[in-house]
Amino acid sequence: MTDAERLNDALAPVLEVVRGIDPADPEARAKLDAALPLDGPALSTLRAVVREGVDAKWLAERESGGVRFGRVRKAADDDDLSIDCVHMSAPGPGHTHPNGEIDLCFAVDGAPTFDGHPPGWTVYPPGSWHVPTVAGGVMDILYFLPGGAIRFEPQPA
Repeated sequence: MTDAERLNDALAPVLEVVRGIDPADPEARAKLDAALPLDGPALSTLRAVVREGVDAKWLAERESGGVRFGRVRKAADDDDLSIDCVHMSAPGPGHTHPNGEIDLCFAVDGAPTFDGHPPGWTVYPPGSWHVPTVAGGVMDILYFLPGGAIRFEPQPA
């Protein structure tokens, strides 16, 4: 089995849940935590494949400003989610989420937080903006973007 096939197999049960989540729902994070706990089998498997891919540089294969990143998959007509993989230990570029953003954060080293949140799920509603920031360690993060929509820009006025 190829690396891409192993990643797709590990992503399948996660995508099944994430596709049903509305980032505008204030309960989205709780729903994700209940359906896919960080220490559960689906995320444990996915975490191992992501860690291997980042280490081997077939995931997060590009680098800018100390942040490694790469596109896992583009949004398509039959599936409206794009997925990016990021390996980071510091702030990344500020951006807006036109359709929201669902993040799955795995601790790699230290006791990292993502925008002040512990490892696990983070959800941003449509129209939100942030500077993604890992503090206290290192994380591998999967960004699920509805419609593949993201705008890298300064904070809107």
